[in-house]
Amino acid sequence: MEFTFGGKYRPEEEIAIGGCGASLIKLDPAVPSSRNASLPLKQESKVYRMLVGGLGVPWIMWSDKQSDYNAMVINMLGPSVEDLFKMCHRHPLLKIVLLPTDLLISRLEFIHARDFLRRDVKLANFVTGTEQSAHLVNVIDTGAHIPYRQGDHHGVRTSLFVSLNAHEGIKCSWCDDLKSLAYMLTYFLRGTLPWRKTKGATVSATWDAIHAAKLAALPLLTAGLPAEFAVFFEYARGLEFGDLPDYEGLRELFRGLAGRVGVRYNGVSDWTLGPVRAGTRRFCEACNARREEMDASRREEVGGDVRR
Repeated sequence: MEFTFGGKYRPEEEIAIGGCGASLIKLDPAVPSSRNASLPLKQESKVYRMLVGGLGVPWIMWSDKQSDYNAMVINMLGPSVEDLFKMCHRHPLLKIVLLPTDLLISRLEFIHARDFLRRDVKLANFVTGTEQSAHLVNVIDTGAHIPYRQGDHHGVRTSLFVSLNAHEGIKCSWCDDLKSLAYMLTYFLRGTLPWRKTKGATVSATWDAIHAAKLAALPLLTAGLPAEFAVFFEYARGLEFGDLPDYEGLRELFRGLAGRVGVRYNGVSDWTLGPVRAGTRRFCEACNARREEMDASRREEVGGDVRR
């Protein structure tokens, strides 16, 4: 039986949690797991509406309860930054890191200006656009946002990127989003983090082990990376609760690095997906260019050997 949402949105192909042509459908059970539990999707749609109009904020096309589920339909988006990271075999070019970095700082600035914390900063929660907006970075999973001064909620979400404050149960602020972003960018550029595969016997033990690994890695975390990443990391670490980050200064920091290595901020991103040929794996445009250069170099070497 064909099932539609809002009378006109029909699921066609599963994309993580579902998609339907020009939009994405997300579902959550309509009954919370306990008496005091919140309904995540209702919270997410509420935050989307509070952020509506901001660049990089998806449009809600329909949201309501239907059958046994709360459903939300947003405009169709492209692959996540995590997807692009994997398409580059976990070793993206510096340009592929720098272009979204500029946009990620701007997204956090907008969220903070609306008096929210992002909390769950990770590659999978930032996605590209489609067609004419393919170069943009959009924020998803806004259910993770909480008001800046909401009680003693610490906002612990993804252990890989959370700040030390979150590990230690200290109330988080805007600076903790930037600290998480610093971890995420280091991961994006390095392809891993020292604590990525750290595990304990229990969830609590795993968090404790990751916390200890983060403390141990502080002196060398950005070693070997462009100096600007170390500056960003130390700046974020130095911010105190209530400090307003210098978002424009951070953007200029990385734009300076871009100028030094010849990366142009021209609105055309190498991490926009190109057409996929049958029987081939998907690569970002920069990886395609690098692969083609290597192939051309090999052909020249082979040609030289044949002539000799």
